[in-house]
Amino acid sequence: MKLSKKYKASIAEVDVKKVYDAEEAVANVIATAKANFDETIEMHVRLGVDPRQADQQVRGTVVLPNGTGKSVRVLVIAKGERATIAEQAGADIVGAEEIIQKILSEGFLAFDVCITSPDMMSQMSRVARILGPKGLMPSPKSGTVTMDVAKAVKDAKAGKVEYRLDKTAIIHCPIGKKSFGKEKLVENYQTLLDAIVKAKPAAAKGVYLKSIVLASTMGPGIKVAPKV
Repeated sequence: MKLSKKYKASIAEVDVKKVYDAEEAVANVIATAKANFDETIEMHVRLGVDPRQADQQVRGTVVLPNGTGKSVRVLVIAKGERATIAEQAGADIVGAEEIIQKILSEGFLAFDVCITSPDMMSQMSRVARILGPKGLMPSPKSGTVTMDVAKAVKDAKAGKVEYRLDKTAIIHCPIGKKSFGKEKLVENYQTLLDAIVKAKPAAAKGVYLKSIVLASTMGPGIKVAPKV
């Protein structure tokens, strides 16, 4: 694999085999983010669970105290009073059957989060095959199927992220942008880590936090000591 000059320079600045504490790791990931744009900083956590077992799934949501640095477009599928409340809360798009039909007929996907009220879920099943693979299908577990659409909209806008175990027992999640600086990124890192630890399944045995790596969009992975 051919490495760019910037990537080589980034690797030369850190010991990619060393395990750092959280503050050192964040400082290093900022220093090695050398792209000409505000790189996203991601956290990758390998857990000591078996993702094939239903009782060892790890999934949840958490509002990062400093947000993600991303402008989030929120769609709310609701009717009547809840539609009005969603608009007042700052939802970018609000609708009901007409939006569902637009997704079906036009492949409309100009949103980052989809929130709906429970009474609309039976109709939302029509677009599950479209939204599901994109990670946009509303779910009670992620807090996007709710009667309190105002809180869901505000949380999404404030920097709510969903963490979910993949097939290799790793959680991948953004914790902000390089421009946030060390203090804000460390705070977001710790908030997400605390949420993952709190979500530990009762069936999980042995070491739960196997490894943690931080990386910018174009930079090398920085290992972090897996401790709370």
